[in-house]
Amino acid sequence: MNFNRANNVVGWIVGLIACTVFVMTMEPTGSFWDCGEFISSCYKLQIPHPPGAPLFILLGRFFIILFGDNPLTAARGVNFMSAIASGLSILFLFWTITHFARKIVQGADRLTGAGGHTLPEPTRSQTFTILAAGVVGALAYTFCDSFWYSAVEGEVYASSAFFTALVFWAILKWEHNADRAGSDKWIVFIFYMMGLSIGVHLLNLLTIPAIVMVYYFRKYKPTIWGTILAFIIGCAITGVVQKFVIQYTIKGAGEFDILFVNSFHLPFFSGFGTFFVLLTAALIFVIRWAAKKGYYFLKLGLWCASFMLLGYSTYFTTLIRSTANPGVDMYNVDNPVALVGYLSRDQYGDWPILYGPDFQDQPPTVDKGDLYTMGKDRYEVAGKAVGQDWGNTPSAHLFPRMWNGSNERQEVNTYKKFSGMEGDVPTMADNLKYFWNYQTNWMFMRYFLWNYSGKQNDLEGFGNVRDGNWITGIPFIDNWRLGDQSRMPDSIHTNNKSYNRMFLLPLILGLIGVVFMYKRGRHDFWVTLILFFFTGEAVVIYLNQAGLQPRERDYAYAGACYAFAIWIGIGVIWVKDLLEKYALKGKADAANYAAAGLCFLAVPVLMGSQEWNDHDRSKKTLARDLARDYLESCPPNAILFSFGDNDTYPLWYAQEVEGIRPDVRVMVNTLLGTDWYMNQLRYKINESAPFDVLFTPEQVVGDRRNVAYFTDKVPGYTDAGRYYDLDSTLTNVTASDDPKYVMQSDNGTPLNLVPTHKFNVPVDLNAVRSNGTVHESDSVVSELHLDMPADKRYLLKNDLAILGIIARNKWKRPICFTSPQDLGDLGLSKYVRLRGLSYRAGAGRGRQPAQRGECGQRNGLQDHHGEIRLWRRQQAGRIL
Repeated sequence: MNFNRANNVVGWIVGLIACTVFVMTMEPTGSFWDCGEFISSCYKLQIPHPPGAPLFILLGRFFIILFGDNPLTAARGVNFMSAIASGLSILFLFWTITHFARKIVQGADRLTGAGGHTLPEPTRSQTFTILAAGVVGALAYTFCDSFWYSAVEGEVYASSAFFTALVFWAILKWEHNADRAGSDKWIVFIFYMMGLSIGVHLLNLLTIPAIVMVYYFRKYKPTIWGTILAFIIGCAITGVVQKFVIQYTIKGAGEFDILFVNSFHLPFFSGFGTFFVLLTAALIFVIRWAAKKGYYFLKLGLWCASFMLLGYSTYFTTLIRSTANPGVDMYNVDNPVALVGYLSRDQYGDWPILYGPDFQDQPPTVDKGDLYTMGKDRYEVAGKAVGQDWGNTPSAHLFPRMWNGSNERQEVNTYKKFSGMEGDVPTMADNLKYFWNYQTNWMFMRYFLWNYSGKQNDLEGFGNVRDGNWITGIPFIDNWRLGDQSRMPDSIHTNNKSYNRMFLLPLILGLIGVVFMYKRGRHDFWVTLILFFFTGEAVVIYLNQAGLQPRERDYAYAGACYAFAIWIGIGVIWVKDLLEKYALKGKADAANYAAAGLCFLAVPVLMGSQEWNDHDRSKKTLARDLARDYLESCPPNAILFSFGDNDTYPLWYAQEVEGIRPDVRVMVNTLLGTDWYMNQLRYKINESAPFDVLFTPEQVVGDRRNVAYFTDKVPGYTDAGRYYDLDSTLTNVTASDDPKYVMQSDNGTPLNLVPTHKFNVPVDLNAVRSNGTVHESDSVVSELHLDMPADKRYLLKNDLAILGIIARNKWKRPICFTSPQDLGDLGLSKYVRLRGLSYRAGAGRGRQPAQRGECGQRNGLQDHHGEIRLWRRQQAGRIL
């Protein structure tokens, strides 16, 4: 068997092993966080949160059909897709490692010589060394914590990892064939795959600088300045793709559509379609002109851009499906203008990266133009698009790390804790300390070392020595860093499934590979280092994370673990050389077998044995069961307010996929602050009828009533001790544009008002007794008295929406909450009590609040009480 055949056969075997591992350990239903949302979106071709993942949705739908298009197997289909995508990532990683290993073993800078002649066939001994490096490195990544976690659930990161592995392998395939005619088709293929990957996740784009470096080292004689220039070009291409290809093409199409609809009175989408027709014509014209003039790189670049746009075109399906108003329709992307905001992630805001202020300065706002929304026959102005002028503040400086002063998630406290700053004004030194201690060490290196050194437990860490740290398993090292580990409770130590000890062995082998590749394959070392940097530290710099996170973010850095796995594989070659030189002098075959066996046992076997139990989710159904119990705890036709991702997305999965309690209307508190979500409540979803949200679409469009301010100066509302009717107050004052109910801000912006902190809600006795809002044994109050905190200065749009729904509901539908965490600020906490797993709003006296599990066997929780209590304790206060 020649090398190519052996390389293919062993690669597929390794890929099959990885697929088997991931399929065996994948979750059978929807998991926590975004998985429920994505599986729901795949099942009914719906629209997930910005910036969307249309290709993932289409592929997920295909796998659901493959599994029989059955609600009970839909999650398995999507999870299976992630498992297979992850297994194929391991396949391409194996071939990537063997590509680099062959060059090192054969002592060549490239795998082809002058004129395209291939290098000599590796000897049998060399082939074994190369393949052993690929096996150890690829299986090390198979069993690493962060990658395995995403490989067994219906999230985008597994598919994103597949595209990352594919395009990086493809550039090495080009490198192998670069001297042959037509080899640049691999470059075009790479950009087409990148265009497709945009429809999954953007992490794939971080491979571009490394890909450019491969091209430079293969095509040119490297120099220091040439290498620097190639690196800058790689960064520039990444920026061009991110800004111009992804955002500005859609933004230009949106501007065209506004022009054609508003000025030329043509139908919606006419300008959008015209823009892409003109763009296509321009690309064809310039490609032909470049070919005629012999401008090869211009022609190649335009072909790459064309195929990237072709792959990117999966987003057209987002527009089509949103027009159908599915149950999950995030951002309501039914027109080109909405697609601009969807892809730009406008609802998440922005942050400074290279230049900006410290947290004690509030940056001024800047007008970014009119904010348009789709009207009946034209685009209508719905306010102003507002951004923040990060550079126009007294404290603005280069590389701002301590920028967020909101302290909503303890941002300022976190800055002070991790920088050790004194006083209230940070210095540049404080910024750098925070960058190193928190953003780099805690939010990147800790995750990286989880994968290749060890993990303390699965409790979310906030900088303390007890929760979620990396460990080695070597007592004197761990005790020196974190204190005496033997004094930890067994429940979060030896009995915790995530107590994983790798004794630094994968890390050491990888570091050996780093040094060995630097000495024996300098160009490939720089390529791999750039890949490691951009999928690791560059992500740290870009995200500029502030404050305590609602979840661990290790999935964002799985690409860096991928790059390090290459070095783990290369380290096997060094071990073989060392054994052959010293322990087994001259016995190449014995050294080969010994190195392969030793490294295989010390790294992938050790990692797999440590990681298996905490990554085996084959019997986990907690997320689905939790959602079912929330829903079953609600009376018929109830309204259920949810307050976090881990409440909301499992609820969506339960309703949209498995059809559990479709009569209950789930309302997401955070989304109620948007006009598009409030408008979705006005139409029927599943078996839940539409209802009145009090505010008309015109009153909440765009940025209107994003905030309403409390005041005691509204005529007729001056009695501080009186309770005013909630419905009439919101309708006549807060929803009114009458000048006497509106104030002007300093910059002339109209501000809507809330005239009192005290409201009453009349109680319909017959309604609350008939629909299950109160118990039969309860006495019922005649009205609810909502006392909002006297120091509360304003209500946000989502607060107004909740109050408006309560006011207009008139007790027709029972109202429930997944959590009481935000109800105190609205004066509602004293009127809710626990029934099963949900908190039900009521108007009764006399019975004590129900205890968890009141609904008994109906909830299906008889086997999950302890697990839910633990989950509740761990998640308390940590969910967005």
